[in-house]
Amino acid sequence: MKSNWKVLVLIALLSSAVTLGAYNLLGFNKRDVVFTESSTGSPLSRLASLTGNAPTGAPGDFSYAAESASPTVVHIRTTMTRTVRQQQMPDIFREFFGDEFGGQGQGGGRPRREQGQASGSGVIISKDGYIVTNNHVVQDADEVEVIMTDKRSFKAKVIGTDPLTDLAVVKIEATNLPSITLGDSDGLKLGEWVLAVGYPLDLESTVTAGIVSAKGRGIGILSRNQQPQQPGAKPVDTPIESFIQTDAAINPGNSGGALVNLRGELVGINSAIASQTGYYSGYGFAVPVSLVKKVTADLVKFGNVQRGYIGILPRELDSKIAQEVGAKVGRGIYVESVTENGAAKLAGIQKGDVIVKMEGQPLDSDAQMREIVGRRRPGDVLNVTINRGGTEREVKLELRNRNGGRDVIKKEEIASSTMKALGGEFANLSDKERQALGVSGGVRVSKILDGKLAETEIEEGFIIVKANGKNVKSVKDLETIVGTVKEGEGLLLIGMYPNSSRMIYFAVPM
Repeated sequence: MKSNWKVLVLIALLSSAVTLGAYNLLGFNKRDVVFTESSTGSPLSRLASLTGNAPTGAPGDFSYAAESASPTVVHIRTTMTRTVRQQQMPDIFREFFGDEFGGQGQGGGRPRREQGQASGSGVIISKDGYIVTNNHVVQDADEVEVIMTDKRSFKAKVIGTDPLTDLAVVKIEATNLPSITLGDSDGLKLGEWVLAVGYPLDLESTVTAGIVSAKGRGIGILSRNQQPQQPGAKPVDTPIESFIQTDAAINPGNSGGALVNLRGELVGINSAIASQTGYYSGYGFAVPVSLVKKVTADLVKFGNVQRGYIGILPRELDSKIAQEVGAKVGRGIYVESVTENGAAKLAGIQKGDVIVKMEGQPLDSDAQMREIVGRRRPGDVLNVTINRGGTEREVKLELRNRNGGRDVIKKEEIASSTMKALGGEFANLSDKERQALGVSGGVRVSKILDGKLAETEIEEGFIIVKANGKNVKSVKDLETIVGTVKEGEGLLLIGMYPNSSRMIYFAVPM
């Protein structure tokens, strides 16, 4: 994507493409998508059976991987339209929401429409048109266009997004498409050759080569605005950063593109770069395909990601912290606290324990642990090794959902429950009303019922045009946004009354 973020260095979000893994392994019976995973029937072995010679994958010979992956990586272009009013905005909102409603003077001038465009990449993950990309490539887009390597163009529908992993799935109406084969990101080795495939800087399909520089890398880009979890509190949704780091050249526009091994198999989705300029400087980061597979499968099946929670407040250990807390080991995840009736407590894990292994893997970082948990759903059981007072013991930990149960929670159920708590009846604006108000969309509060709205000064007739920084063009949009609000958080509504052009802000505690 062609937008850069600055933290200590300029972090430019980019995107990559990912392939979903064999749906039968995920146990789906409805709305199935057929994905291809690497096996003994990989492209290399199939080619070998036909020719008697498989590509060697020798360093310096990347042609097979490039030719295999390139047709499955697409160019994504997005269009976003916004209405701008010359209305003074309080500084407290300006930093978060930008100058969309800002300007000079107090008097609510005439609205104007502005249109912006951006581009990124995506990867075809099924022959019937499912494509994986980055969330930041398609978020808030009014239109999404997908352009194939053969120049065919399609309008795409956003199936689901997940800001916590910066992944999204879009769908085009097409059949018999070339789809990528899933590889094994767990099996990647440091120094292994990989290729980045995408559409950087609005160029045609481009392939660059590099090596795997690191694995399980957390760079803090997805958690910049995250509030810290309080000891003993209910589990919160935390960004999952366990990136593959590569020195393959990645630039703005590569967002959502593929990171592949020399067999042409998808091993990651290119998502970010660390740079002082926003362009390639040797540090690129990709979401591992092991996580991509689970997240995208959930988005296709449920419309949202089914997350399992351990129910602990973790602290990554090193020798200094281990001495500070009195731990008997210097590596692992120290348990600061456990959630009441959470998965960890029910499994017998206590405050002061150190989780040293999970699913047989020694734990070196919090990012690594979050990735392992992020691949599972509520009800899944993890094998966990803890160190308590210098003695190791094995426990079985059954993951729970955010409500403490074992069942999956569909997007519609979350939205319906939260909208009910909001307490109101809502209606879409007519074309005539939108034109008169100078807005591209909006939702009218038709009736205020018992609920959170009744605790504010919002009156019936109020027109909501933005909620928590996102455009509200329909009741469905409002439901989607409200469904992402967690318990204890707030909902900031921006809008107007029909007889006034002045924008008003209401904070609704949820």
